[in-house]
Amino acid sequence: MGVGRHLMIPSPAFGRDIHLWQYGWYGEPVIVFPTAAGFAHEWNAQGMIEALAPLLGAGKIKLYCPESNVSEAWTKKDLDPAFRIGRHLVYERFVMETLVPYIREDCRLPKARMSVVGASLGGMYAANFALKFPETFPWSLSMSGRYLATEFTAGFNSQDVYFNNPLAYVPNLVGDALERVRRNTHLVMVCGTGKWEEGCIEETIALCDRFEQKGISHTRDIWGRDSIHDWNWWKKQAVHHLGRRFG
Repeated sequence: MGVGRHLMIPSPAFGRDIHLWQYGWYGEPVIVFPTAAGFAHEWNAQGMIEALAPLLGAGKIKLYCPESNVSEAWTKKDLDPAFRIGRHLVYERFVMETLVPYIREDCRLPKARMSVVGASLGGMYAANFALKFPETFPWSLSMSGRYLATEFTAGFNSQDVYFNNPLAYVPNLVGDALERVRRNTHLVMVCGTGKWEEGCIEETIALCDRFEQKGISHTRDIWGRDSIHDWNWWKKQAVHHLGRRFG
């Protein structure tokens, strides 16, 4: 299952082609958001595809691994934060206007719903997309994510930052906006308590607390001090939770 299929998907939002790797021949579609590296081939290079080979081979899941522009949107702090959040919105348009329709066509399911998964900064993407577009993404898996976006904008805030900052907007969800989330999606929030999980564990717990207060369907899964911010642990967590969901 490590071979996969590499495609270049034309994106009007970006004005260029976007790298996409696909794995699996049948099954539930799952979008994989990369870490701060942003590479489409990351999950294969890090052994995730091999770890998930039983699910892929059995036709339980199809993985769609796009590149991301995470560096210009979140981690390149020398760029103007207003510009950077604008670049994130471009990526959001790519996902919703190009990638989701492509996956539905590829699966021959015009109304297909799909799961979203990511580790580290990819975990923030997964949770954020599920919360903002719950009718499209009924299940998300976030491993060692960060959920306070202003940590990456040097404190800069705006309406665009706010609506991509789960720890800011979730506490204020009410009415129809809250009911959309309650009715349509479930978020699995995983984090270790070991090395390099500083920030991630605190923000994971804080966001899960907000979910509880708002009645948002979620799973809080806190691993022990041996579980560190590292691919070996994310593989174990992905196998466990994707196996429970799709196995």
